[in-house]
Amino acid sequence: MDITKKQGLAMMAIVCAGLLAGTAVLWGGRTNAPLAAQGDSHGHADEGAKKGNDKGDAHEGEEGGREDVRLIRLSAEQRQRAGIGVVDAAAAVIQAASDFNGEVRFNEDRTAHVVPRVAGVSESVTAGLGQQVRAGELLAVIASSSLSEQRSELLTARRRQEAAQATYEREKRLWQEKVSAEQDYQQAQTALREADIAVDNARQKLSAIGASGASSSGSGLSRFEVRAPFEGTIVEKHLSRGEAVREDTSIFTVSDLRSVWAEFAVAPQDLAVVRVGQQVIVSSSAFEEKVQGTISYVGSLLGEQTRTARARVTLANPQGAWRPGLFVTVSVLGAPQQVAVAVPIDAVHRVEERNVVFKVVSEGFQAVEVRTGRADGRSVEILQGLLAGDQVATRNAFILKSELGKASAEHAH
Repeated sequence: MDITKKQGLAMMAIVCAGLLAGTAVLWGGRTNAPLAAQGDSHGHADEGAKKGNDKGDAHEGEEGGREDVRLIRLSAEQRQRAGIGVVDAAAAVIQAASDFNGEVRFNEDRTAHVVPRVAGVSESVTAGLGQQVRAGELLAVIASSSLSEQRSELLTARRRQEAAQATYEREKRLWQEKVSAEQDYQQAQTALREADIAVDNARQKLSAIGASGASSSGSGLSRFEVRAPFEGTIVEKHLSRGEAVREDTSIFTVSDLRSVWAEFAVAPQDLAVVRVGQQVIVSSSAFEEKVQGTISYVGSLLGEQTRTARARVTLANPQGAWRPGLFVTVSVLGAPQQVAVAVPIDAVHRVEERNVVFKVVSEGFQAVEVRTGRADGRSVEILQGLLAGDQVATRNAFILKSELGKASAEHAH
């Protein structure tokens, strides 16, 4: 009995000791957790947190103060000095265009292959390749034996005509005076008519080859002058001094480059779009200039090799910019269509695979991405990005595009 009571008391003492130890552990854990979060007594953790917050604030300030690279700052004076022109985005009538690849060629109606028309040897060549010549200007001189014979024939016919004229006048006078018979007078009259015919025949032979008649002295009978048929440019030359030529040899090619052809191929499915009289705009990647023209010819037959028809546009070329051999794009304009917002086609630029216009803002110009629609080579429809009345840069806008590229490069670094 006594032993059992002593054992119960010992077990109760062990349980109480365990409870006290567990309570101490729990209170110790709760006390250490906030200390770890607060740092040591010197506050190092707080300083680290403060530094982290400072960095975050600085980064946020950098983002908020970063300059928009799409803005090109220009004052009104700088814009005027750069010659940047602006226009208003507005409603317009657009003729949708179908583009064809073409090439500038000589206007064959204003191109001549000059041939001497007499065989001979060149004595002098006064025209050079690329030279501008006037109509009738001397190109070369050829010595021709056949021309000498024809001129000699004319001289002989003229001498006979003079003799026949004198005989006729004498016989006419004698017949009127009743001195000679009428038969003699009629014979003299017939001889004079035959002499006149011989002179005309010899003169026509020379005129057919473009040669002038010879003088009475017979000087320069073999001299043949090759002259320009019209005003133009020497684009080909195949003659040198002392060279023998045939009568059908092409020795010069003269072309009036103030008018040229832009030729392009038309597939059968496009023949319904391309018709004579349609307005077109011709452009080239070689320069910014565009020219408007009219389709003057569409071939009635398809080529055996290409299975396409040839079409051409006659272009005025007063400055000579459209040189034969230049590759061009011929935009055939369709029916006119009204659009709500449009700008000149040179106001839209390609930047990083996007269509961009430079919109006028108070600080200068803002690069604005736009979505384009129909175009006719002169104007382009703006579906999104601009409103009617917004001003955009056109003339010399490439300066703004260059500045935009510089700003993007600096921002990337």
